Amino acid sequence: MSSASIADEKDTGRSLTWFGSFRKNDCFASDAIREDAMSTSFKKSEASLQGITSSVETGMLGRRSFLALLGAGALGGLSSPVFADDTKLAALIDEAPQTHVLIPALRNALASLDALKSVTDYETNFTKTEKIGRSILTSKMQLKVRHEPFSVYVKYLDPHEGREAIYVHGKNDGKVVVHDTGLASLAGTLKLDPLGSTAMGESRYPIYKVGMKLLVETAMEVWINLSKQNAGGITVNHYPNSKIGDQSCHAIETVLTLPIGVESFQTTRLYFDSVTKFPVRVQQYAFPERRGQKPTLVEDYLYQNVKTNVGLTDVDFDPNNPRYGY
Repeated sequence: MSSASIADEKDTGRSLTWFGSFRKNDCFASDAIREDAMSTSFKKSEASLQGITSSVETGMLGRRSFLALLGAGALGGLSSPVFADDTKLAALIDEAPQTHVLIPALRNALASLDALKSVTDYETNFTKTEKIGRSILTSKMQLKVRHEPFSVYVKYLDPHEGREAIYVHGKNDGKVVVHDTGLASLAGTLKLDPLGSTAMGESRYPIYKVGMKLLVETAMEVWINLSKQNAGGITVNHYPNSKIGDQSCHAIETVLTLPIGVESFQTTRLYFDSVTKFPVRVQQYAFPERRGQKPTLVEDYLYQNVKTNVGLTDVDFDPNNPRYGY
């Protein structure tokens, strides 16, 4: 592939959506259909949680305190570099009130992060489901992830089989190198701003927010902040005998009593593989828009068939790799 075949997003004028889900024709035609589908999804997810439940509820924290505490509140990225430093996480947990309902959840998350310390890279099947506007978008893809330097290769399986995207921290001018299939492939290879409207048109987070390590770190950031402030209005349920298909998991569910801003979630479910301790799934449910409704699924990220330390090299994150379709 010659450098001339690479076009920057600003030079093409094409309106594409890259990393994340791609709009499908199965969008919900009405609020009633959408809400019914969401309710069904929530019920099925509840049914999959099997095991012993441990619930504790504490007092209430004011809305303003919650907002200041969580900010965006999504499991999409770290707001402070402190939380990206694994060595400081245990100390931060120790500083929090040890009687807080979130402490056992934090200990489980810390064990998961410890398990990931031995992982330098991995390949996995990744399924993401997100609510974008009135639509529920689902994508299935294959991922290659390397922790240092942080690198991601994405190959889409469904929809738009064959689309590829590569992001390497510190390379390609910070852009995502992508290409499409079919007639759209005539545009050639593109270099997109990962935060630009083209890359983010139908995705909640940019490509560099993907990965199991960031998933658990971000959950810990939220939980640590809540526990250090001795925040209340939280119920924590532990399901040590959960299943994702045939995969045994320990699921931790947190439920908030009150809304905490635009990007907050009423319910978060984080699943840890019972054997590896890896964080393999997170589900986030928004507060109902109307009284009497079920919480609505906003995002669901699932890692399956994870193969670790497979020896990924720079070639695996190079568009010139002859095995790729660039």
